[in-house]
Amino acid sequence: MIIIDSNNNSSSNSVGHKLFAALRQLRKAHWHHSVEGHKPSELTLLICIAKRNAPDKEGLKVSEISRFLDLTPPTITQLINSLEAKGMVERQADPSDRRVVRIKLTEQGKVVTRQAKHHMDTTLNRLVEYLGEEESNMLAELLLRVHEFVENNPPPNLDGLQMNGDEKHD
Repeated sequence: MIIIDSNNNSSSNSVGHKLFAALRQLRKAHWHHSVEGHKPSELTLLICIAKRNAPDKEGLKVSEISRFLDLTPPTITQLINSLEAKGMVERQADPSDRRVVRIKLTEQGKVVTRQAKHHMDTTLNRLVEYLGEEESNMLAELLLRVHEFVENNPPPNLDGLQMNGDEKHD
């Protein structure tokens, strides 16, 4: 993070730089591993369907999945297409409204989902062991606060900033 003072001198904020470096390293880390060749986004979708769909229900609508994962319906549809081609999910017409399509896990999808959940639980348990319970709780609380900060403080619109004054002559 660079802070510009009124004399146009740059001074660095060492805590800001440390946070920035830590967040970059975390982003570059290979935290999301694939399970049996499935992308992390596909595994997230499988887990969402497993978690949100009761065994006796007919499946989830694309709009429901979209809302749960905070992704656009076209993005969800692309993931469903990929998973359907791999035999992980199936589309079924809603029995009460044939215009509605429901998404369910196949038996193969259920197996992969259980493997992904097991992998995730194992990794998170190892992280808690590594950090300890107190620091793990603290990290979770801090990450939630970071998320809240990011949601409440959108980045500036850099497209609207004058870069060197030449824009006035365009």
